[in-house]
Amino acid sequence: MAADADLAHPKTDPPEGSNAVKDPDDWTTGDEPMTGAQASYLKTLCEEAGEEFDPKTTKAEASKRIDALQEKTGRGQ
Repeated sequence: MAADADLAHPKTDPPEGSNAVKDPDDWTTGDEPMTGAQASYLKTLCEEAGEEFDPKTTKAEASKRIDALQEKTGRGQ
């Protein structure tokens, strides 16, 4: 039996070909306002990156911006 550390988690490590990971542009709710969790994390990343936070960002835009700012700030590793 494999150790627990060797097991993939379906939400964080979806199997190849899974629809669990979708492009934000394809989200049916992507045009809705970002969630509270997205807003909080995005605001933190914007502060760290020295960039402006836009509270009117949509869910899809927030997801893409979070990915970009994680790369910029080194949090995406």
